[in-house]
Formats: sequence, structure tokens, C-alpha cells
Amino acid sequence: MTRSALLVMDVQEAVVARYPDPDYLPRLRAAIDAARPAGLMVIYVTVAFRPGAPEVSPDNRMFGALAGRTVAQPNDIHADVAPLPGDIVVVKRRVSAFAGSDLDLLLRAQRIDHLVLTGIATSGVVLSTLRQAADLDYRLTVLADGCHDGDPEVHTVLTAKVFPTQAEVTTIARWAETLASK
Repeated sequence: MTRSALLVMDVQEAVVARYPDPDYLPRLRAAIDAARPAGLMVIYVTVAFRPGAPEVSPDNRMFGALAGRTVAQPNDIHADVAPLPGDIVVVKRRVSAFAGSDLDLLLRAQRIDHLVLTGIATSGVVLSTLRQAADLDYRLTVLADGCHDGDPEVHTVLTAKVFPTQAEVTTIARWAETLASK
């Protein structure tokens, strides 16, 4: 039997502010609202570091500028898609949801073998998590309109050409309809 979890990744206030799209959070909310009654575990993945970000090398091109600074904490998930009691928040230390987190341990303990991916950015956390999850033998679904990127062309190339090699790619509406019919 397949056990699935919806991963809601990097929808922290600071990240959402860098990728403005007034339609994105309502779409993501629809995916979350479809997952819960279908019995899927909803797992929020956030990026956070200790004060001063000592776990970040100044040589890291993505996070190096954060070294020595106070950065977002895991409890700043955007209010429009905030976790409910019982939802799990996983803190990661790099781009992939698995990097520096206990996500794999949690998923295996709950016997989850299918991940449904959403998040900001398609070319960041979604891509990195998809690649690592595929290498860990998880079944994968990507909700294309549940992902968002600052570059629409990159989003389209990833969701139309790259992701289908390792995941089923669908829309929130089609996925929710499938869940409701089960």
C-alpha cells in the first residue's frame, strides 16, 4: 500500500516576498486542503540556521552571504498556508529538503513511500528535493502549479521536460480530483 505525504517547501514569509505572485498561495492552499481529508500527511519544509549561521561556509554560493547574520526561523511560514496542529515542520540547512534535516528518517518511520512536491522555487528546493528523493527510491508527484519560480521559462522547462523523467507531473486540480475519487 502506498503512503503519501504532501511536502510544502520554502513558503516562509521572506521567500514568498521574493517571488511575488498573488495567485500562488491560494493554489497551494487548495492542494493542502485536498491532502488533509484524503489522509495525507502534510509536511512543511523550511530553511533555517543557528544565530550567525555557523553551519554556512562563506564559500557557499547560495547561502554564503548569510554567514554571521540572523536569518529566518522555521516558524515564519506564510500565514495563508500555515501548518495546523498535527502537521510536521522539518528544518533543512541547504537547498534540498533532505539536506541537514531528518526528513528521510521521518518518512521511513511513517512508512511513506510517495512524495507530492510543492514549493518555492521550482529551480531550487523542488528540483533538489526531487533529485535526492528519486535517488532514495521514493515515488514522486510534482504539482506543477503548486511550484513557483522567479523565471517562468525555467519553471516550464523543469515541469515539462526535466521532472517527468523521475516523477508524475500534474496540476493541483487534477491531483485533488484523483484524491477525491479514492
